[in-house]
Amino acid sequence: MPATTHSAAAPPVTSTNRSAALDGLRGVAVLGVLAFHTGLLPGGFLGVDLFFALSGYLITDLLLREVAATGTVSLRAFWGRRTRRLLPATAVLLLVTGAGTVLFGPPDLARSTLSDGPWVQLNLQNWHLLAESASYWDRFGQQRVFEHLWSVAVEEQFYLAWPLLVVLLARGADRAGSRVLLAAALLSLGSVVLMAVLADPVDPTRVHTGTDTRAFSLLVGAAAATGPVRAFLARLPGRWPGGSAAAAAAGIAAALLLVDGERAPLLFTGGLALFSVAAALLIALCVQAPRSWVARLLAVRPLTGAGRISYALYLWHWPVIVLLPGGPGDPLWTVTVCAVSVGAAILSTVLVEDPVRFRAGWARGRSGLAAVVTVTIGLAVLWAVLWVVLPAPPPVVVDVSRLG
Repeated sequence: MPATTHSAAAPPVTSTNRSAALDGLRGVAVLGVLAFHTGLLPGGFLGVDLFFALSGYLITDLLLREVAATGTVSLRAFWGRRTRRLLPATAVLLLVTGAGTVLFGPPDLARSTLSDGPWVQLNLQNWHLLAESASYWDRFGQQRVFEHLWSVAVEEQFYLAWPLLVVLLARGADRAGSRVLLAAALLSLGSVVLMAVLADPVDPTRVHTGTDTRAFSLLVGAAAATGPVRAFLARLPGRWPGGSAAAAAAGIAAALLLVDGERAPLLFTGGLALFSVAAALLIALCVQAPRSWVARLLAVRPLTGAGRISYALYLWHWPVIVLLPGGPGDPLWTVTVCAVSVGAAILSTVLVEDPVRFRAGWARGRSGLAAVVTVTIGLAVLWAVLWVVLPAPPPVVVDVSRLG
């Protein structure tokens, strides 16, 4: 059980069933984002919120299970696992896409790539974009191959801060799950209110990419992983779990299909929060009732296959979209983008991510720390060298004869 407060009445859930359904949800999320960016699904950007809710649930479930078993959380081990999971694929993306774009891309794209690269490496890309006043909606992708990584930065910042808070709440507490639930609920409420207060209907970039205004999606997922919520769901009578999962799934599907773009009415004044709640409820119910028809539907092979490469697919699809000639509305371009992105994601998963996560003994302990330091320094040197290699921009020419 994730926490000491979990009800003994809650039915056991095998990791296989849980993994299949949640892998399917990852697949839905990443395919939605891919469809949005290729112009096929105006509401597909909501896949990011589904990702956030999944991350909040899974990370909190992991943390509370460790609290239940040991009374605390090994932050060093937790952050080590997160680093092995996320850094290798990101480092390869930065090296291949960053260096390739700077050396062979047009000057404006090369300069924005150099500007973004170090901040991606520091997991602060979302705040860097806000500091540069880079409008997510009006300029997205025109001159930036790494702009989509704002969401990875939000997740990384959550992975840094949330375990610290869980450790503090669990220390000496017999009811760690209840305390974590209360904290997640209060913080998510504050995040929702802040989004509503700061929302700008003309340009919602600030509330869309700010960690403080997007934290609620992660936090409602975290709340759903706590003992009190799981115990409540376990007590639902008869067909309630399956029916509730079906209702949540229907709401999510309707939002993905019907929300008309990023400036839909009420999106930033409660709409995203309701979507996140539905996502968290669906996640928890799929874990609670893995044999429900909704969980079985999510466990179909195409969705779980996409889910298992979802991180790499998210990393690679946007640079492919930016760099590949053509655009939305061209069927050949869309098919090519999807094929190249999936191919790159499979290669990344098979050749980079899985070996480091599951088979590389050197990636743990002191040798793993040395590898992280080496990669970090190597990428920093790369940015410095590329700044030197990149030619200076041409001087601005003003035709004074036209001033009159």
